[in-house]
Order: sequence, then structure tokens, then C-alpha cells
Amino acid sequence: MSIQSQSQYAAASTVPLIKSPSLRLPRPVELPPDIHPLPDSVTAYFVYPFTLEPHVLTVEASRRSTLAAHAARREAYLRAREEEKERRKREALRRIAPGFEPRSTPLVPTKRFSGVPSVPGSSTAPGDDSEHRRTKSVMEELVDHLAALDSK
Repeated sequence: MSIQSQSQYAAASTVPLIKSPSLRLPRPVELPPDIHPLPDSVTAYFVYPFTLEPHVLTVEASRRSTLAAHAARREAYLRAREEEKERRKREALRRIAPGFEPRSTPLVPTKRFSGVPSVPGSSTAPGDDSEHRRTKSVMEELVDHLAALDSK
């Protein structure tokens, strides 16, 4: 059996062994030559350089003023945009109804003087109240106006 077992694995011995990359050992960590341990007290490292103070304050002041200017410009732009929208809306409404203002009281139609002299036979009978007079239609006013022009 030993001869047979040797020949059984003889073919496998010629196949190269493939190792998984995950089985490799990482390189050992090398410390840099200039490393040193921390001292017993680190308070010496907490020193504030007051020589930088004026520079930091002027930079901060200029940064704040720049931010304020940008904010003011943005607010003015947004306000102008809203006013432009409102103006366009009012113009569109005025094209539909001249004299219309959304914030004012509603428009009330007013009677305009037509300039046509009254016809003597069209007055109401004496004793009628002025509130009970019949108002003329547009066509009647047009006919009266044309009649007045013809009589001239």
C-alpha cells in the first residue's frame, strides 16, 4: 500500500501551492527615529502667542463686515424682487380694471355727466319722488344724445 499511496500523491506534488493574499503577514511597524515620549507636564505646550491678536481681530472684523454687507445686499435684492412682482401684479390688474388698487377700498361706479341737455318731455310728473324715477338705459341715452345732436 505504501507504493500505491506514494503514486497517488505524486501528481499533486508537482502542482504549485497558491496562497491566499489574506494569509500574508503585514510588515512590522517601524517607528520614526525622531519620536520621543511626552514629557511629564504638557503645560509648556499651551502657550498662546499674543503677537497674533491684532491680526486675528482685524481679520475677524473685516469678515463680519463683509458678511453684513452680503446679507444687506441679499435682503435688498429679495425686497426688490418682491416689489417687482407686486408691481407687475398691480399693472396686470390695472389692465383689467383701470384704477384698481388691491389695498384700497373696492371700486364703486360713479355716474358721469354726459353733457346732453335733458329733453323737455322726458321729465317725470310733479309729485313723484326723485328716488322713484326710472333710470334710462344706455340705448335711451344714446338716442337722446343723437337727437340733441340732430337738433343742433
